[in-house]
Amino acid sequence: MTEQRQRQGRQLDGDALARAWDELVGTARRTVRDGLVVGTSGNVSLRVGDTVLVTPSGVPYDRLRPEDALGVDLDGHRIIGGLTPTSELPMHLAIYRDTGARAVVHTHAVHATAVSMLVPELPAVHYMTAALGGPVRVAPYALYGTEELAGNMLHALRDRTGCLLQNHGTVTYGDSLDQAYDRTAQLEWMSRLWLTAAAVPGHTPTLLSPDRLREAAQKLRGYGQSAT
Repeated sequence: MTEQRQRQGRQLDGDALARAWDELVGTARRTVRDGLVVGTSGNVSLRVGDTVLVTPSGVPYDRLRPEDALGVDLDGHRIIGGLTPTSELPMHLAIYRDTGARAVVHTHAVHATAVSMLVPELPAVHYMTAALGGPVRVAPYALYGTEELAGNMLHALRDRTGCLLQNHGTVTYGDSLDQAYDRTAQLEWMSRLWLTAAAVPGHTPTLLSPDRLREAAQKLRGYGQSAT
């Protein structure tokens, strides 16, 4: 580790690192609790400055401790901790380099993964499609942990904040871990909704038009409590 990388890692020492790591671990555990991943599948990351805190490879989330904090720079060099980063690090870093994302959530959610095996995109079955930028594209299959998969994902994420990975799972990003996680949960719910409606014999699900989605997107911008 170079002196420059050591200095970068020290910038997150103390309370700031502890808070960020605790938030990341809490989100990772939530993916398991909510049934979006099984075992050590899936991964979560959080960008703080030019450092990316990320879940490690092959470690159950309920075993992660404060001293296990793990961070890399935007080139993937480890600058905090001694554990090996998730094998999907190329996907996370590609998003941070290409967008203004502050957090990324990757899961193997069952219904969303099933949709990725059936269609090239999840259609606009609900107005929450607008929260992800439009119908959710499916990135073509590539071996996990590869730059090829990261490239396919970036193409599917163009003008979107989430996508499906064919025969693999989901990726969403946001300005915070809460936002990225909420987009993951919405994507899984919409996938389940479409699968349920499409399974009814003799009926075809109605879809929202681009105009309806634009209308919903505008209204969603003012959703929630205003700042005081």
